Amino acid sequence: MRVVMNAKVLLVDDSKFLRMANERALSRAGFQVTTAGDGEEALQLANEKLPDIILLDMMIPKISGPDVLKALKINPATMDIPVIVLSSLPQRNEERLLHEGAAAYCEKSSLELDKRSDRLAAKVENVLCQDRRRKKSALSSQASSAKAGH
Repeated sequence: MRVVMNAKVLLVDDSKFLRMANERALSRAGFQVTTAGDGEEALQLANEKLPDIILLDMMIPKISGPDVLKALKINPATMDIPVIVLSSLPQRNEERLLHEGAAAYCEKSSLELDKRSDRLAAKVENVLCQDRRRKKSALSSQASSAKAGH
């Protein structure tokens, strides 16, 4: 049984082909997937749907991926949603994107298209599990601090 079954995923990619292929694969893996084709739509859907995780392509129209990431991280409603950056940019951008709030980085060229769906679903599941552990740890730290303060 998956820990993250039925988790809500927002998939943002301007490539209709990749969006459809990944949506199908993530749905088969048990995720509820909403898609967006540009940055404006991504921010709107993130605010409306409050997904558990966002898969964000960096090269998208209207509002760029890096600007969408920044907007998500300064908005109190979406700041805690983990974002996996999908990019065709080289890995050397990973550190900067992680510093700017991404939970993980996935270079598109490193994922073979026929195996991509399984790898992507595994990456999503892994990041969601890490995020849940982090939140659980933060809650228990807050509870400990509250007890110590009384």
